[in-house]
This record gives sequence, structure tokens and C-alpha cells, in this order.
Amino acid sequence: MRRTFAGFLAIAAMSIALPALAADSDSKPDPLGDLIAGALTGTMPGSVEYKMKATLYHAGAKGIRALDSLGCKVVAMRTLAVDKTVIPRRTVVFIKETVGLPMPNGEKHDGYWYASDIGGAIKGNKLDLFSGQGASSMKPLMGLNLSTLSVTKVGEFKGCPPE
Repeated sequence: MRRTFAGFLAIAAMSIALPALAADSDSKPDPLGDLIAGALTGTMPGSVEYKMKATLYHAGAKGIRALDSLGCKVVAMRTLAVDKTVIPRRTVVFIKETVGLPMPNGEKHDGYWYASDIGGAIKGNKLDLFSGQGASSMKPLMGLNLSTLSVTKVGEFKGCPPE
């Protein structure tokens, strides 16, 4: 029997919809449905969307190091400074407002950022987006500075963020 991606999506949709249609109020959780829904939406089961105020930072400013708090090289348009009591370091997050922004290599941003840095001024629901080398690197992100962004935890990473 030949399986297609469309067939998989149909099965996934049914596994998500059928538990919702059950009239029994004592229905059990559907971990498989949650995993499939997470795979389709890019979120972890039970993940929460945070509303966080964004600021920007770049290399070359006074006090900004070339390494993050994990000892890794900061990566333009990927490194994120967070309050580690809200979003733990080594967390991969999805920020939908950054999807499509121009990356330093000319590609479009996919919305994924890596929480590998912390900052003294980053407290509570705030985050700091690393733009790259020099103040001019902040230009693509300037519209996001001091705005509230939608941030969803989507996973964890080991080692350093990818470059």
C-alpha cells in the first residue's frame, strides 16, 4: 500500500479532531494527537505563547562580548538573551514576527531563535534579539524594537546554537 503525505495529514487531522468530538466528559488525554498537532504547528504539546517586549543588541557596542553566557559565539539573528527564570537557556523559541526578515546571508528568517544569553536588564517577559556586527545590523529588526512579540518554546538544544 502506497502512503502519501496527504494521507498522513488526513490521519493526523482525524486524530486531532476525533477526541474533540467525543461526548464523554471523562475522555483521556491524547498524547499522540498532541504530538501530531505539535509537528504540524511547530510547537511542543502544552506549549504556551508568551507576549514579550523586545529590545535589540549588536556586537561592537560597549560591554557586548562576542560570546554568550554559555561561552558560545553569538549568532546574528539567532542568539536571544532572556530572563532564565522565564525561558531557560538552551531553549529554542519561535517568534512569528521575525519570519521573513532578511538574514545576513540573504535568506529569509524562519522565526527560530536560540536562548543562549542573559542580560542584567532582561527581567521578566523581556528578551533581547542579537542583530549582528555594528549598529547597522539592527536595521532589519528596528521595527521590532520595543514592541511586544509572540514567543513560543519549541524545543531545546545542546552545545552551542547553530551558526
